[in-house]
Amino acid sequence: MPMMDRGFLAIIIAGALGGAAAVGLMEAASAYSAFPLSYIPFATSIVVVMGSPEAPPAQPRALIGGHLISTIIGLAVVKSVGLGPWAAALAVGLSIIAMHLTRTFHPPAGIDPLIVVTNDLSWEFLPLPVAVGACALALFAFLWHRVARWLLRLPQ
Repeated sequence: MPMMDRGFLAIIIAGALGGAAAVGLMEAASAYSAFPLSYIPFATSIVVVMGSPEAPPAQPRALIGGHLISTIIGLAVVKSVGLGPWAAALAVGLSIIAMHLTRTFHPPAGIDPLIVVTNDLSWEFLPLPVAVGACALALFAFLWHRVARWLLRLPQ
């Protein structure tokens, strides 16, 4: 195994610690919300934004927009077409198209319409946990990475 640059390794560890902290906060928040943890679609988003912060899907526009668009599509499909595996498939497929067309492609958001359709969720799912959660994750990731880079004395 080749030697890794110490700064690169420190960034990986900082991202991993941030991911662990974010998952812990997500679990704690779900304990106080109306939605069980299995309904909250941010575990894989946390991995993306904390582990690959420079990647296009990790950017706030993709993170927030992808989750909002995918959830709206899931809600629209379940309210207009109903439940079932084909409704879930349609919602996920339309979400992929919409995220690409709006330049908000965030692969982890592809689970949102599936969660919405398979659980017949209401429009209340959009503001909380989706909108608030996506914005909170974007803010958390921004602050975590800024502080980590400052502590490691890396360029911002």
